[in-house]
Amino acid sequence: MTALEDARIEAAMARAIEIAQNGAGAVSPNPMVGAVVLGPDGQIWGEGWHGRYGGPHAEVWAVRDAERHGHADLEDATLVVTLEPCSHWGKTPPCADLVIERKIPRVVVAHRDPFPAVAGRGIERMRAAGVDVTVGVGEASSRAMNAAFLTHVATGRPLVTLKTASTLDGQVATSTGDSQWITSPPSRAMVHKWRAETDAVLVGSGTARADDPALTVRDVALEAGQTQPLRVVLDRTGSLSPSLTLFDGSAPTLSVVGLEVEPPYRGRLIEAGGTILEVETVDGHLDLGAVLDALGAGAGLPEGVRAVQSVLVEAGPGLATALLRKDLVDRLRWFVAPKLVGRGTPALGDLEVAKMTDALEGADVSWEPIGPDVLLRASLRT
Repeated sequence: MTALEDARIEAAMARAIEIAQNGAGAVSPNPMVGAVVLGPDGQIWGEGWHGRYGGPHAEVWAVRDAERHGHADLEDATLVVTLEPCSHWGKTPPCADLVIERKIPRVVVAHRDPFPAVAGRGIERMRAAGVDVTVGVGEASSRAMNAAFLTHVATGRPLVTLKTASTLDGQVATSTGDSQWITSPPSRAMVHKWRAETDAVLVGSGTARADDPALTVRDVALEAGQTQPLRVVLDRTGSLSPSLTLFDGSAPTLSVVGLEVEPPYRGRLIEAGGTILEVETVDGHLDLGAVLDALGAGAGLPEGVRAVQSVLVEAGPGLATALLRKDLVDRLRWFVAPKLVGRGTPALGDLEVAKMTDALEGADVSWEPIGPDVLLRASLRT
């Protein structure tokens, strides 16, 4: 390819990655995928994205869009797609077959699909049919976009994002326990956007009891295909009050308790469409790894809730510390507000770090101003 052709392909992949994110919160447990059909001179003939679970894939929409713009003959076209076209029948036909049937001569793919039913077979099928397939353009960006899908396929567990908001001096509440509000309205609206794009929001019983959170999407509008996330509360002893908002039926709810625990809210929760999951305890605490395994497998979830591939943890210091100590956090999203309270409730407990060289350190770090606050984004997986 010439430098101009390379630039056109890279620009098309950047566009495919951009539009793929229109499916955030609507396609799980499928990945977000975008596709662009280019004409022989590099002009965009059509584009599309996977918009909802069970609906047509990105390649289908891109081809339909090209047809709508008068490009029914695709024998000189290039298909640029963020993930390897599928090769198996699921809820829709194989997209690799669509490429072959429409005689698209060239396909550019960001990376292979690790899902076992695909795993390179789509690329092999297209190449066997004479299609020129290039792999690796925009790979890093596409993988970052689908971190939840890739984590779920690789580990069976959901991607865990820990969200915390603290004052400048590291407190999540004042000395009297008051915590509303640490951050500004723009920061809180961003959290609601994250809720709309994630499969589940998880809190501990301490946060549920102290704040009585709804954990629903309210400050932003749900986009097409998005639903309220699954609310997960860890309540080992089953001691939460039945009057909490978590049990009101406004969103699907899962309560995780210890073995043979009978919580007083069972009746209200079940009547509202929620479920209770019993998990073994380890050293007097719920086995957090087992909780993530169950969420990833879709075990014991409310009716209509699919396997969970992403979890937003909005935890207090106890649960946040436990998850970090057990190396169960994949990403940090930490808001810092320009406020000082002095003595209060620290954001974290003891991580048993004796030397600074042993401190947990984030990778791919960025700082973003959100209103008067600052948001730290970091990965804890290298």
